[in-house]
Amino acid sequence: MDKATNQREDSKRQPLAGKRIVVTRARTQAESLARRIEELGGEVIEFPTIEICPPESFAAFDDAVAKIDDYDWLIFTSVNSIEPFLFRLKRNGKTAAELTRLKVGAIGPETAQRLEEFGIHAGLVPERYQAEGILDAVKPETMEGKRVLIPRAAEAREILPETLREWGASVDVVVAYRTIVPAVDVAPLAELLRLRKVDVITFTSSSTVKNFTRLFDNKNLDALAAGSALACIGPITARTVEQLGGHAGIVAEEFTIPGMVRAIVEYFGSRPEVEHRF
Repeated sequence: MDKATNQREDSKRQPLAGKRIVVTRARTQAESLARRIEELGGEVIEFPTIEICPPESFAAFDDAVAKIDDYDWLIFTSVNSIEPFLFRLKRNGKTAAELTRLKVGAIGPETAQRLEEFGIHAGLVPERYQAEGILDAVKPETMEGKRVLIPRAAEAREILPETLREWGASVDVVVAYRTIVPAVDVAPLAELLRLRKVDVITFTSSSTVKNFTRLFDNKNLDALAAGSALACIGPITARTVEQLGGHAGIVAEEFTIPGMVRAIVEYFGSRPEVEHRF
């Protein structure tokens, strides 16, 4: 096998070889994305732009959990809501076994899988991994008079609860967690960006995008990340990138971590002339 053939084979096995990729997920959640990138030959720079924290008060959460039997639906929009919910459930003397009567919805396979690990089956996992997917999957007339509990982040889009209310449902939204800007040293990454030595910056939520700009004193994304491709887990995150002055050059068709990694690989596969800038 000649040298050129060897290089082609190596490229197939490690299509991200020589690519420097920034991971902005919370430190506690970065491993799965970082591992996939490294397995494909990429160099990972962990730069967490969000930190997941408890809500300022659990009062409303505990009130909802105490009357869990009154609800018809329980909808998890993120994997981050699951453990706080189950912890408060236990604190209120209840178990996951008491949820069997409820219809459970989950946005995304990662969320559904995490629920299964706790013995909770999500009967509704929409094909579109976003709030609109839940709305597409249920018939408006079936929600009339239903009581719905949505444990979620402190900052989230309102389309799901608002639409369900328009359909006649009684919806309680409780804060399961909040995200804050972590204390990180921006200087090393700032220097790499200045020298245009970053190939891709990944964003897995709108919060990761917003906090990225906050950590750099709200600089315009286009100027801040000039020379780097911006990879987004889905169109909502991509929209936030565009709103903050950036260009979402890579948007996953499947709104998951594996889907985003595939999109990054395809991006470089279609741009063989793109070389890493050492």
